[in-house]
Order: sequence, then structure tokens, then C-alpha cells
Amino acid sequence: MLAVCKKRILRNGRFWCDVFVRVFLLAVFVKLEKSDPFLRKIHPEELWLYKNPISPSYVPTELLWPIVIFLPLGLFFFVFLFRQSILDFTQAVLSFSLALVLNGNITTLIKLIVGRPRPDFFYRCFPDGVSNPEMVCSGDVDIITEGRKSFPSGHSSFAFTSLGFISFYIAGQLGVFNHKGRGLNLRLLTFLLPLLFALSIALSRTCDYHHHWQDVLAGSLLGLSISYSLYRQYYPPLDDASAGISYAAQTQSLPSPKSACDPSYKWV
Repeated sequence: MLAVCKKRILRNGRFWCDVFVRVFLLAVFVKLEKSDPFLRKIHPEELWLYKNPISPSYVPTELLWPIVIFLPLGLFFFVFLFRQSILDFTQAVLSFSLALVLNGNITTLIKLIVGRPRPDFFYRCFPDGVSNPEMVCSGDVDIITEGRKSFPSGHSSFAFTSLGFISFYIAGQLGVFNHKGRGLNLRLLTFLLPLLFALSIALSRTCDYHHHWQDVLAGSLLGLSISYSLYRQYYPPLDDASAGISYAAQTQSLPSPKSACDPSYKWV
């Protein structure tokens, strides 16, 4: 049954169109990441904002990527093992992946346009701590360029896009906000846990002086907004009786999402 369903999905033109959109947006994100930001002028009276010490990230990028990519995919696969619905798994991956690449492009584009220096920019610009009136940097060019990408926080936006999506997905699957899960504290705590994890990652960016608090706030709100918007593109409201069942599964007249493998099913 699952093999038949898989073949039907892979032969569908809309599915491959969706895949192409995500690959294209990923390529754009990679290109934007290599672009130079706006060289915003730093006034002498605001220089104190950027003279915090350089310190290593509490959550380095090498750790962030596995968290934001593989945790959601692992959850989707875990649910798939119980529901045995390839349609639900596909819809979850499509909605999550679009949220992730959209967030990457929007966050990076704002970073490049704003060009706000990071809290530790002074010592990126002048590693020896000696500045000049012209503010002509003497440090490593790549480190300086990265130091002008403070707003908004990418760690915060990616954390809330990924872990926020996990929270909404869990809420839908467990019926946290509808008649199935109201009043069940354990389900509510399960919904909140990924959000608290995302909040910890976001706040760590102010503790290691890689972002200002405004950067973290903006990045967090951006990521959470994108994750919820993309979740709702594929799933009904969290307080709906059918929360957790994708629109693609609900549009069929058959009783179960598993019936997407039926020959009469049409991909929507």
C-alpha cells in the first residue's frame, strides 16, 4: 500500500514543482549569504554599543543546523511510524521545508539591507583595540563583513521557524487546543517545550554578544510568524476538530489519510 502511494506522489507534477521551488529558494539563500551588507555609518557617540568583547557562540552554527533541520524531520518520521501515512509525512516535510527556506531568504535579505553592526564589531574591526577617526578597519575582511549582519538574528529566526513549527505540529497531532487535548497538562507542556528550547537559543545570542536584544526579538517574531503561516498553509487551525490532519488528506472523500494510496485519489 505504501509503495503504491509513494509511486503516485513521485509521479505527480505538482509535487515536483513544489520540490523545485524549495531547491530554487535554497540556491537563492546560498547566494545571498555570500553577498556584502550595506556599510552603515557608525557615529562616535554610538560606538559604545559595538565595543563588547569577542566570545565564542554558545550555540555555534555547526550545532544550529542539525537542530533546526533534523529535529523536525525526526519528529515527522516518528509520527509516520505510528500513522503509516505517506501523505501526512510528505505534507509535513513540504510545509516545514518551505518555511525554512523562506525564513532564510527573508532574514538574510533584511541583514544585507540594514547592515547593523554586531555588539562586538569594534574588536572585529580593530583586533588590537586601537581605532582611527576614519573608522577604516584593520581586521580580517570576512570577520568584518559578518560583523555587519546583526539585524535580525539568524539563530533566533531559524530556531523559532524550526522549533516553532515542531510546536504547532505537536499541538495539531495531540489536539492540544481542541476537545481532544484541552485540560491535559502533559500535552500542553509537550507543545511548549520546543518553544522554550528556541527561546534559549535566541537569548544565548545576547549572552555571547553576537546580537543586540532588538535583533533577537525581531528574529524570533519573524521566525515564529513564518512557521505558523506555513503550518496554516497545509493544516487547519489548532482549535479545529480536524487539527493535525493536512488539507490534502481532508479534501479526499475517503475516510482515512491512508486512502491517499487509493487509485481514485487526486493530489491537491
